[in-house]
Amino acid sequence: MSFLFVQFLTGLASASSLFLVASGLSLIFGVTRVVNFAHGSFYMLGAFCGYSAVGLLAPVLGDAFGFWVAVPLTAAAVAVLGAALEMTVLRRIYGAPELFQLLATFGILLVLADATLAVWGPEDLLGPRAPGLAGAVQVFGQAVPTYDLFLIGVGPVVLGLLWFCLQRTRWGVQIRAATENRELTAALGINQRRLFTSVFAVGAGLAGLAGALELPRHPASLGMDLGVIVEVFVVTVVGGMGSIPGAFVAALLIGQLQAFGILAFPEITIVLLFLFMAAVLIVRPWGLLGRPEAPAAARILQAEAPLRPLPASGKAAALAIALLLAALPLVAGPYILSVATEIIVFALFAASLHFLTGIGGIVSFGHAAGFGLGAYGAALAVRWLEAGMPAGLAAGVALAAVGTGIFGAFCIRLSGVYLAMLTLAFAQICYAVAFQWYDVTGGDNGLIGIWPPRWASSPETLYWLALLLCGAGAMALRHMVHAPLGLGMRACRDSPLRAEASAIDRRGIRWAAFTLAGMAAGLAGAFYAFFKGSVFPDALGVGVSVDGLVMMLLGGIGTLSGPLVGAAAYKATQVELAAATDFWRALLGLGIVLLVVLFPRGIAGQLQYLWYRWVR
Repeated sequence: MSFLFVQFLTGLASASSLFLVASGLSLIFGVTRVVNFAHGSFYMLGAFCGYSAVGLLAPVLGDAFGFWVAVPLTAAAVAVLGAALEMTVLRRIYGAPELFQLLATFGILLVLADATLAVWGPEDLLGPRAPGLAGAVQVFGQAVPTYDLFLIGVGPVVLGLLWFCLQRTRWGVQIRAATENRELTAALGINQRRLFTSVFAVGAGLAGLAGALELPRHPASLGMDLGVIVEVFVVTVVGGMGSIPGAFVAALLIGQLQAFGILAFPEITIVLLFLFMAAVLIVRPWGLLGRPEAPAAARILQAEAPLRPLPASGKAAALAIALLLAALPLVAGPYILSVATEIIVFALFAASLHFLTGIGGIVSFGHAAGFGLGAYGAALAVRWLEAGMPAGLAAGVALAAVGTGIFGAFCIRLSGVYLAMLTLAFAQICYAVAFQWYDVTGGDNGLIGIWPPRWASSPETLYWLALLLCGAGAMALRHMVHAPLGLGMRACRDSPLRAEASAIDRRGIRWAAFTLAGMAAGLAGAFYAFFKGSVFPDALGVGVSVDGLVMMLLGGIGTLSGPLVGAAAYKATQVELAAATDFWRALLGLGIVLLVVLFPRGIAGQLQYLWYRWVR
């Protein structure tokens, strides 16, 4: 019993740290409606800046004063950085769809990651012990770190301070008003720019404070940003987006789930967090203490101009491009063909996500589930059934269809950010299964030796196969956009209430869109398995889903060619920058931010806009 109580205290300490980061994210989202993917970067910077601040202040003020002065100074410095980013980047795109804001924050994440690498280097930095809180306290005969007991008290204190500020100050009244109705708040004369900047600064400062306070427990390391952001998103969504008390309750529950889950279910520790989130969202789609989104707030995509079939000139141009691509092996070497093949595969993946998100309005943060299931379906067919490449591709598409069809039946009940996070939960569940089911999937060792047959093994043949299969998949999706299913998807996206009043089966159409998009992603994943000759759990990871979103948004949501152009631009740039410099992520992130700020329509969308404005 004493051991279980100590484990309970450990869960409370972890929950307190999670709450500090999640409360900042929840505060930012509640007011600005920005899904801040870079929030984990503030947490990481808090750890690294705290390490440097302690190193500078401890020799001057002494170890005790140096540490406890460095912690609030670090939080203040990160808050200033958050305010600067809000004023220089995010303020310019508040009018854009929230997905573009997500893309901008992803670019900021890449820049801050490489900036941290350049300043502090790649090594983990061990922080000092907290002066006055070293050692342990005996609780029922078990040793409990004194610093953990301190952290347990920090969470309720921060919750109390936030409650006081939100309920008893003028600033808090303005925040609550902006959370309810931003347009009405602006009409009442409240300076929204100043309010948004202050909220972003406080949210970033809370994340920086959490990072600095983690130094005595964990070293400052690269990767802390991505390591914490998924957990923080889970806490924020489970508690209810924009609800500070909800984030506190969710952090407590998740802290205990992690503390005891490793004891009760060691085989599925990775998946427990996402199973919990999926269960909560299925039962209560808006989180534990959240409120249902208003119809206008539930949509994070703007209505688009009508999509029309290609005119004769457009079809001729598409045919010319296809012929040029088909002729590429006649003039290109193996390296260029390898890069081009990967671009084609991911172009289909991005097109499938655009079909789901851009056409259907179903935002997915876990589209890697279809891609990864397709890859594993093909690999398992080859490994266990000794199937050839055609049967392997068919098995990959079939597994992706079954998996995304099951997931989609639950996801289509939700909307907005909650739907997106439920898709992320399902993708992470698939990732956890692939990572831990060694007997079938090989675990983190993956499945290797998934090569195409001899007749398809040359770079030229593999490229032509990719062009044929993935091109056919993209054309089929384009055809579906103008079919009755696509028209129904756009109706449900732009006006859900009017679509239901017109007797359109909204859930049936959304489920069909979810499944078809998963099948297309599965085809891309299955071919990718043969192209690489192996499959690893990373094919189901968050990084693949984020890459799909980036490619889709870079090209432009408002055009059918956008995801194809975005995939080519993103993958080609990524390959070239990675070969040219160690800091390619910063350059790529800076390019993404500039593109979002200067050309929010995306590459293809901006070209289409200029064509209709100046040429036609």
